[in-house]
Amino acid sequence: MEAEIELKLFFPSTQQHALTTFLDSLPHSEHKGQKQLLSNCYYDSDDLQLRRWDMGLRIRGCDGKFEQTIKTQGQVVGGVHSRPEYNVALASDQLDLALFPTEIWPQGLDIAALQAQLKPLFSTDFYRSKWHIYIEDSLVEVAIDMGQISVDEQQEPICEIEFELLAGEPSALLSLGQQVAKQIPVRLGRASKAQRGYRLSAKASPLSLEALTFISLKPEANLKQTFISLLATGIERWQILENMLLDAFANPEQLPLLSYRLRACIRLLRRTLEQFGQDQASLTTWFEEIEQHLEFVEQGLSLAAITDNNNSLIAKLPEAESIAKQVERQIQTMAIPEQIEALLNHQFYGQLQLALVQQLFDYQAGKRHFNNEIPLRDFADEMQEASWQRIIKMVPAERDLSSQDYQAFARALDESVFVGVAYGELYAAKDRDQFRAPWQDLLLGIRSLAAYRTLRELQKDQPWNIEDWLQNKQESLLFAMEHSRRSALQNNPYWR
Repeated sequence: MEAEIELKLFFPSTQQHALTTFLDSLPHSEHKGQKQLLSNCYYDSDDLQLRRWDMGLRIRGCDGKFEQTIKTQGQVVGGVHSRPEYNVALASDQLDLALFPTEIWPQGLDIAALQAQLKPLFSTDFYRSKWHIYIEDSLVEVAIDMGQISVDEQQEPICEIEFELLAGEPSALLSLGQQVAKQIPVRLGRASKAQRGYRLSAKASPLSLEALTFISLKPEANLKQTFISLLATGIERWQILENMLLDAFANPEQLPLLSYRLRACIRLLRRTLEQFGQDQASLTTWFEEIEQHLEFVEQGLSLAAITDNNNSLIAKLPEAESIAKQVERQIQTMAIPEQIEALLNHQFYGQLQLALVQQLFDYQAGKRHFNNEIPLRDFADEMQEASWQRIIKMVPAERDLSSQDYQAFARALDESVFVGVAYGELYAAKDRDQFRAPWQDLLLGIRSLAAYRTLRELQKDQPWNIEDWLQNKQESLLFAMEHSRRSALQNNPYWR
């Protein structure tokens, strides 16, 4: 058995030459040449038994030689993969599970019966170029894979760089990955070729991610453990949402909400770094760059809110069908897939991801600590009180707020809710939820106000007779929001 530890990054195919040139230029870099085409066939049963055991089985062919590999359950932290792997040489391209150690299988398994159920599901075919690079006392094998995943007539490109630790410290993988990220656009590669193949073959459920209500924290944890939990949760969700966005390109109606969730996740990470004093200038710059690339989110959310099937603002209007078609055209005009692609292919994107993973690994490895280790509950109280005081200052009870005021207040309220998401699990649920509910309702109200404003803009070039309806809706909503806000400001904070 080999314990494979690797970092995987995706990059644009147009950057292949720049990447190979950079790797050749590194000191202590030895180009190991380009192999012939690596052909890999992945196997599983009709009921995906191997998948359910979190195993991946393939036969790889190269230069007339064959190797059978099975990877068993492992873990992914950031973009760093750690997974047990078993490799055996084969005389042909025929499976022989009996060659693997018996201890990797569930006790009492009939291996011959399992093998009889296995069949090819998909293939990955790619050219691999390899380098051996020394980073201080560590040796890293770098591989660039260019090719495709195939399922019948369907194909998906492979364009990735893998850093595998041959000797030394796992930190060398991140060090080398960050050097690459300074040269070309990259992003963390969470999904393996096998995972992508299962999805392409429709043998895996579509990616999904439940809304983040609260992050699970242990009350007895110290600040370092808490920071690790918050950072790890944010990075993992970021990668999942990124993949969900890419999968949704064929369904534009899903993109506004997914883009909002991606932005929310990145804002949560930013707030976490600020609270723990880890917001260096370079990170702040990269976060701001992402915010600029996601400026379309508010417009997209407004459009999506108009035709949301769960709470349609226009359902009873005679013009509902015409409005829905116009909203659909507007979402198409926004070209959200192209805007997402531009974000993912910008150089700061991968640099920020890798910088966050570096922080995560440094604290996990004990290379960094917090000087002020106050009790977690005291720290959480302090963070929430600071956020609360900011809200009170921005929207005092004695002041009347307009629709424009609420739009200007939206981001601050959004970020305040994130503080509750991070630490809310530490408090009694009843008091916490009662305090948070009106503020979450206000966020929904702000989105509805934005949707009314968008409708007002859309109607300028349309024969819709909805101005009076819009005015009444906005005034009624503002009245309810003002009442809710003043009541919410009188509630006792649950952390005091």
